Parts: sequence; structure tokens; C-alpha cells
Amino acid sequence: MEGVHPVAAAGFSAAADVYERARPSYPAEAVEWLARRVDLRDGRTVVDVGAGTGKLTRLLVPTGARVIAVEPLPAMLEKLVEAVPGAVATLGTAEELPLPDASADVITVAQAMHWFDHDRALPEFHRVLRAGGAVALVWNTRDLEDPLQAGIGRLLEPVRSRIPAQRDNAWREPFERSPLFGPLEVFRFPFAQQFTADDLCDRVSSTSFVAAMPHEEREELLESVRELVDGVPEPFPFRYVTEIFVTSVADGSAA
Repeated sequence: MEGVHPVAAAGFSAAADVYERARPSYPAEAVEWLARRVDLRDGRTVVDVGAGTGKLTRLLVPTGARVIAVEPLPAMLEKLVEAVPGAVATLGTAEELPLPDASADVITVAQAMHWFDHDRALPEFHRVLRAGGAVALVWNTRDLEDPLQAGIGRLLEPVRSRIPAQRDNAWREPFERSPLFGPLEVFRFPFAQQFTADDLCDRVSSTSFVAAMPHEEREELLESVRELVDGVPEPFPFRYVTEIFVTSVADGSAA
């Protein structure tokens, strides 16, 4: 889709299957906290933007809120429709949301905010949200204090190039300077996946720039990934910190 970062488009389109299989979910306590914090319930509408295969979307449905998933890549949206029949799913981008003005109470973005054109996306969020609406950004951040995560980080850094990354925090500054939204609040929850060596390779393969690598280069990288866990009893933990950033429409800024 026009406007999607080319590496995201190529990598995630090619890796939709492995993304669904290998990417982590989110801890129940984090989702329960989020639902309370932004008041997700019957009669409310939440829009999950850049929803991917619906990793967060499927956890929002049980809140009782009407859930609309917006995803720009058909291959990812196809997986979402299969996995989350309880959500309304539609193609679209953060910069041009296919939704009416003041039609949502909450916008969520999981693992995707760093891909957006922030100067266009934030006004779109504001347009779609009702007065008092909230934005919740959800990240599974790799815990680099964990030796395995640190090792994966060392392997990925040389091939990351100039691809936008959540850890760069470039997505925060547009929120902090925008008059449309209030201050960002952050809450953190520890989390871990239980992996085999094959699972770990799938997880690394689901990264956009790894999925977009030439086959031989990707296989060479994955062999180095396997060496990190050679002899480690399976399953082993792959540790994250789930971070949730919440902001609300600024008083007096709603249309």
C-alpha cells in the first residue's frame, strides 16, 4: 500500500505466517490494566492501528468494546481476519484512517508507531477520536539485560541499517510537542516467551529487515542465532518488558 515503509511492506508481507507464529502476545495483566485505564467496555469503540496479524486486536475483543482493526498490508490483514473474527478488519494506514470524524473512543498501536509518518498520523488520530479520547501505544521491548536478548541485539545491529526502530524513541518527540495530546504516561510489565531454538529462529525471522534479507544472508544470520543457544535446555525464556504509553486528547483541542 502507498505510504508504507518499503522494508515494512516487503518484510512483513513475506513474513506474515512466521509473524503470526513467532511474535509474542501480551501479558494478561498488561491488557487488563490497559482496558481499565482507557475504559474499554460495551458501548465503546477502539481502533487498533497497524494491527498486523491481530496480536493485540484479539485481546481487545473480550473487553466488550467494538474493535476495528486497521492494517495496510493484505497478507497481514488476511491472517488477522482468520485469527480475530470478532473484530471489524479494514485496509488502511495511520496517515489516512478509513473512519469518520469523532468515531472512536480509543486508538491502540502495538509494535507499529515507529513506522508511521508522525506529522500526518497524529492529526488523523485526533480527527478520529471523540473528545476525551485516548491513544495507547503498546510495545514488547526486548530486555537487553537478559544475555540472550543482548546476544540477539549484537547480531541484528549490523543488518538493521537505518530502519526505524522502537528503541530509537523517535516516535515520542511528535507526541511531546503536539498540542493535540496530553503528556505520555508509561507503565511496564515483565513478560517472557518460552522458546526452542527453532522458535527463536522464527522470532528473529519475523523481524521486518531480516525477512527482507536475501535468503543466503538470512540463513547465515539464523545459524549464528542457533549458536547462541547451543546446549541450552529447551524450552528457555526469551524475555521482554511490555511497555504501555497512554495519552489523551488535550482539553480544548478536540474538533
